[in-house]
Amino acid sequence: MIAGLLVLIVLGFGLYVRFAPSDAARWHQPLPTDQVALEDCLLSIQQGRGDARAACLLPGETTAVLMALDKVAMTSPRTTRLAGSWADGRITWISRSALWGFPDYITAQVGPGPEGKTRLDIHARLRFGQSDLGVNTARLVDWLTRLNQPGA
Repeated sequence: MIAGLLVLIVLGFGLYVRFAPSDAARWHQPLPTDQVALEDCLLSIQQGRGDARAACLLPGETTAVLMALDKVAMTSPRTTRLAGSWADGRITWISRSALWGFPDYITAQVGPGPEGKTRLDIHARLRFGQSDLGVNTARLVDWLTRLNQPGA
């Protein structure tokens, strides 16, 4: 009886995590630009507890940079676009874990940087829990590495 109840609770939680609605107004917010933007995106990553941020300077027009990042994001497993567009200068994606479908929200925004470069700010964070076990940092490393590869 108790085992059956525990199974129902676990399954209920799993269904809630996977199917809970995502409020774009909550997650698709402007990012602060107080972090110093570095030319090396990977060196700019700051890991928090359950989140990771980066601020970097990239060659190219703002729209082209965000378009290239969107291409990288949309080829990542279990990742969908929640809100935003290249024209807006900001996009938020949801990326889900394989087993339970835990959602992480990744917002990227672009703006003009010094010397004709584009400033990219990106923030990946979890929705449930307090620790992501480094998943969001690993995701930013992956995305930013792929973004800097030719043909990204």
